[in-house]
Amino acid sequence: MARMPSDPLVVGRVIGDVVDCCDQTVKMAVTYNSSKQVYNGHELFPSSVTVKPKVEVHGGDMRSFFTLIMTDPDVPGPSDPYLREHLHWVVTDIPGTTDATFGRELVNYEMPRPNIGIHRFVFLLFRQKRRQTVISIPSSRDGFNTRKFAEDNDLGQPVAAVFFNAQRETAARRR
Repeated sequence: MARMPSDPLVVGRVIGDVVDCCDQTVKMAVTYNSSKQVYNGHELFPSSVTVKPKVEVHGGDMRSFFTLIMTDPDVPGPSDPYLREHLHWVVTDIPGTTDATFGRELVNYEMPRPNIGIHRFVFLLFRQKRRQTVISIPSSRDGFNTRKFAEDNDLGQPVAAVFFNAQRETAARRR
């Protein structure tokens, strides 16, 4: 009997819906409000992710630079994501020995606001071939395509990825 892949990026359909594969050669830690770390598939309330997170890159060096993309592939809803993807954040030229606050923000952070169903919010880290590799800025947040953006900017496959789930927050769920 064939073993089912246990990679959370495969199980969560990040690989397939957003990218074709992820090399996972660099460690990336994403933390909101200095205490809520993002783990694959865990749920975070939209009210706890209103401010951009701290994104730390581990495994780079003084000569490496990275691009970070945050996207929602479940727009307007996961059962019919015909507007896939919605872009939430792009930071480029992140030095390999620091965090995203030292990069160049191309698209400012937009907090998640899922309306229908449970959405995946995906952070992807790409290794740049050199500084200022990323030159094409998306014209719209809607209809973003991570694969095309990576191809247009010669970024290759992501070297790290993590995602969390979120759904519309009602007063009852906040208690």
